[in-house]
Amino acid sequence: MAIDHDRLFKELIQTFFEEFLLLFFPDMHEHIDFSHLSFLSEELFTDVTAGEKYRVDLLIETKLKGENGLIIVHVENQSYVQPSFPERMFIYFSRLFEKYRTRIVPIAVFSHDALREEPSVFSIEFPFGDVLQFRFFPVELRKKHWRDYIRHDNPIAAALLGKMGYTESEKVELKKECLRMLVRLELDEARQRLLLGFFETYVKLSEEEEQQLQREVKAMETKEREKVLELIISYEQKGRKAGWEEGMKRGIEQGIKQGMKQGMKQGMKQLIRNMARKGMTEKDIAQLVDLPVEDVRALLEK
Repeated sequence: MAIDHDRLFKELIQTFFEEFLLLFFPDMHEHIDFSHLSFLSEELFTDVTAGEKYRVDLLIETKLKGENGLIIVHVENQSYVQPSFPERMFIYFSRLFEKYRTRIVPIAVFSHDALREEPSVFSIEFPFGDVLQFRFFPVELRKKHWRDYIRHDNPIAAALLGKMGYTESEKVELKKECLRMLVRLELDEARQRLLLGFFETYVKLSEEEEQQLQREVKAMETKEREKVLELIISYEQKGRKAGWEEGMKRGIEQGIKQGMKQGMKQGMKQLIRNMARKGMTEKDIAQLVDLPVEDVRALLEK
């Protein structure tokens, strides 16, 4: 099943928007008045030239401290390499400005795994002068090393460790530090599940790695070990319950479909037999019920 990256990032950043800005844009965070936050409905734009439709990921209406006018923060997750992405950000910016006529802060989160230089400027230039220099604020996750963020008691940092730069040999330690961060944050269960679920979507441990993780957790200091184990057990139990409920739902739906199919078959069989009792030929019955004569004959013989 394909991962809906945009939905995951939208839910994460919408839940922890203030923490997101604090982690990656502390200067911007300092100027935002977080007592005025409103998440706007999604905007859908059509690229007529390319024949494609794009949906803006996240729009937040807010204010700057000491100012009355509203501004809009646009956060766009980019989960794949797209050379024309700066142009797309400019198109979003221009259309959003056309609609809202207010200052817009454009932010792009590059969450793909490619290590490359991502341009954050779209320009239109001529030999005789520049017409446009559009810039947005980039966050290139893969270029950030996870060890630089494990001392941040920030929920966004905990979730995004799995999208930062790490090696395969560091995966066990990576998850262990994520769990330790979640324990220190002391969040409610729903938010813990959101963060750990996000992390585990992108960091999959093998059975051997899970066993190694368990050994390392057991070697922790007693109080921390108990809290980490409690978090793991709670998350796994909720996951099993959700899986069981989904399985039950699918089973019920399948049962209903199967029951309807079986019921329709039984009803058709009874109808055909009633017609036959009234002296109708197999050919006449077949025409009335829109079935091949062979099927009618088979139902009568059962």
